[in-house]
Amino acid sequence: MGLLPVKPGEVATIVTSLEMRERPKPRPMPESHLQLVRWEAPSPDKYRKLFARVGSPWLWFSRLIMDDVRLSAIIHDPRIAIFAVVDRQGIEVGMLELDYRETATCELSFVGLIPELTGAGHGRWLMAHALMRAWRPDVTRVWVHTCTLDHPRALGFYRASGFVPFLRAIETFPDPRITGHLPRDAAPHIPLIDPPSRR
Repeated sequence: MGLLPVKPGEVATIVTSLEMRERPKPRPMPESHLQLVRWEAPSPDKYRKLFARVGSPWLWFSRLIMDDVRLSAIIHDPRIAIFAVVDRQGIEVGMLELDYRETATCELSFVGLIPELTGAGHGRWLMAHALMRAWRPDVTRVWVHTCTLDHPRALGFYRASGFVPFLRAIETFPDPRITGHLPRDAAPHIPLIDPPSRR
């Protein structure tokens, strides 16, 4: 066994991909006061704001580093379905993004709630809605990925929801807190190690 060094200024994570090959049996919809609101072709700035609000505790960065043209090509694609999760006051507290660009497949690209809502059953409600929408008549496979930077219970939650792991990989990337795409105080549980030039 050996350790693989990670360069200062970078972050490493283990990514696990999971899939579901059969539509799950119907279950009662979990209760929640939250609602899903479909976003039709949101502006890049509006999208990034919610993406960062939901994902910054877990260092979500992939959509933050895209320019407007590249991001718009994704979020305005008719094969991408984007939903905001809103509370009783209409405040956006989560997001769901479904990607149907691969034939007969739906990827749960992003599924998340702000940390204040974890542990109250809202995640089960969101997943139930995600699967209900993902399994269109032409879909034969639904998949999702998570990583060791996500919530510690994320992998177990996906497995309990019926997903089966099929692939694991190691990903390294420049720390988005150092590149300026996220605040330096984001995800304080994940050590931030500046490169020598920043020390």
